[in-house]
Amino acid sequence: MEPKTREELNLLSQSIINAAVAVHREIGAGLLEGIYHDCLIRELQFRNINYRTAVEVPIVYREVRLDKKYVLDLLVDDEIVIELKTVEQIIPVHEAQLLTYLKVTGKRLGLLINFNVPQLIKGVRRMVNKF
Repeated sequence: MEPKTREELNLLSQSIINAAVAVHREIGAGLLEGIYHDCLIRELQFRNINYRTAVEVPIVYREVRLDKKYVLDLLVDDEIVIELKTVEQIIPVHEAQLLTYLKVTGKRLGLLINFNVPQLIKGVRRMVNKF
């Protein structure tokens, strides 16, 4: 499968954001992250958007696989890394987490989505892998 064009990635990311907005409109803010995760994957299913959940990414140091690993919340269409949060506000460590995931996976685009906001669009950060 060939990598998506920038335009295709933009359309896919907008579809993901629209799905997250639908979840937020339906159940509101203030719930646990796991609830949003389960609802978002259901919404992605309704929209026929391919995804994988709890994607394990090994940590390799000098060609040696370490015992620890990263676990991505969602990987959509094998292209976009999704990191979900339910926090008072996004702080730099949350952004660094997503950037790390982008770097170790080699994926070009990620979405950091914080469901603990009055309007979801204010809780979405789109991040590009510049590594």
